[in-house]
Amino acid sequence: MDADITISVFGSLQDITEGEWDACANPSGKVPKDPFTTYRFLKALEDSGSVGEGTGWYPRYIRADRDNLLIGVLPAYAKTHSQGEYIFDHSWAHAYENAGGNYYPKLQVAAPFTPATGRRFLVKPEYGEVARSALTQGAISLASQNNFSSLHMTFCAAEEFKNAPKLNLMQRTGQQFHWVNDGYDSFDSFLGALSSRKRKNIRKERQSAQSFGGTIHALTGKAIEPEHWDAFWRFYQDTGMRKWGSPYLTRAFFDHAQQTLRDDMLLVMAQREGRWVAGALNFIGREALYGRYWGCLEHHNALHFEICYYQAIDFAIANGLERVEAGAQGEHKLARGYMPAPTYSLHWVRDPGFAEAIADYLKRERAAIDDEIEILTKYGPFRKPNEEDYAREND
Repeated sequence: MDADITISVFGSLQDITEGEWDACANPSGKVPKDPFTTYRFLKALEDSGSVGEGTGWYPRYIRADRDNLLIGVLPAYAKTHSQGEYIFDHSWAHAYENAGGNYYPKLQVAAPFTPATGRRFLVKPEYGEVARSALTQGAISLASQNNFSSLHMTFCAAEEFKNAPKLNLMQRTGQQFHWVNDGYDSFDSFLGALSSRKRKNIRKERQSAQSFGGTIHALTGKAIEPEHWDAFWRFYQDTGMRKWGSPYLTRAFFDHAQQTLRDDMLLVMAQREGRWVAGALNFIGREALYGRYWGCLEHHNALHFEICYYQAIDFAIANGLERVEAGAQGEHKLARGYMPAPTYSLHWVRDPGFAEAIADYLKRERAAIDDEIEILTKYGPFRKPNEEDYAREND
């Protein structure tokens, strides 16, 4: 490590200013590529008790300074479980513990509860490689000194993934479904790129969903009011109980969101007979819309698809966004225009023998993921190049 670089660890964002953090997390000063590593998002998690004592997510933020100038930070957490990560290592934990080791605690560099691709090395551009190297060494030192089993950087950017061998980090790939804006000027323009059968199915779904007996509202910024969070909390609790056993975010998080994150959010809500009955929460980035949470109190045909997927596409087209990232899992997204896309993570394991076994596993897993993406792509809803009859179809 450069002798002029110092590494330090701090347990609360109170120990750094918003300006210092965001100078690394969003050096352009524009709308962030994604809001999930901004000071305001991470501070809302911390202040709301969504991370911290009793959650299994214990902040261990890492900073690198060169000649007393901050050059980069890592959003790092000591973890006592593997929940809320969406890149699963439960089998690694079981194998290591069956062999007599302690997999937890581990060190996680991530945007908590957020399966969205973004930078994990939050560095000032002029210090790029130097800062990434220093932060990696700092994270590994932190893990080693505290007897953490491993270090994980999940949903990292593609460039960070490519640079992993220089940092002696193991590479892992996964797969999600993303909608890509191919220059569409309307939803109908997007439909025109699909095969006839898929196009008709989507139109039927939208018609059915929009006939549920109520109205659908796309809200962002000042249009989001406290009453919407009261309703959405009920939706979120229902989904959290069914999927995870208990919600990851606290009710207080949404109060903080109302104060500091409304401009980063698109809340799509369905109302029937004066009552909010369903909703989806999205986050707005510079280039993408990120679908995060869905929930409902009433079930109506195709309403989930409309609120989560089609409304998101409408918003992305209207606002010139390049893509919609629809979150983890869900092959049902494929028929609705969301195509398979790779995700990336980086890993370091302290035990050399265990590290060797994981490296072998990851090599085979990457090949399997590549094959899966290739197969799923072939089943996508888009017209094949030789389909010429779409324009003549009266649908």
